[in-house]
Amino acid sequence: VQVAESGGGLVQAGGSLRLSCTVSGLTYGANNMGWFRQAPGREREAVSCDTWSGSNTYHSDSVQGRFILSRDKSKMTLYLQMNSLKPEDTAMYYCAVVVNVQYNRCTPISTTYWGRGTQVTVSS
Repeated sequence: VQVAESGGGLVQAGGSLRLSCTVSGLTYGANNMGWFRQAPGREREAVSCDTWSGSNTYHSDSVQGRFILSRDKSKMTLYLQMNSLKPEDTAMYYCAVVVNVQYNRCTPISTTYWGRGTQVTVSS
């Protein structure tokens, strides 16, 4: 299984970035997916996740209203549109495939697949 993220970079505060996560090699493709992030010295946190069916979507309080998830199921790709970026959004962003998604939380499980991460840096 390969999980490949792209789209990170350096942006000024108030700007936008779109992250992409493409999955390959999974026998069963209808999986919940999401984005997590980890800043230096901090624990990894869930950012935004959704179920394959779209019945549940989670956004952390810190990104609610600014970040938008979307999918291209034919391409097995999950997108994270990040708007109104803030310096505190600076972190390594990781895509996770096969996660437990509820309206108020998103958690990895023992069979979660992770990408290698893409760096997002927001300058003030």
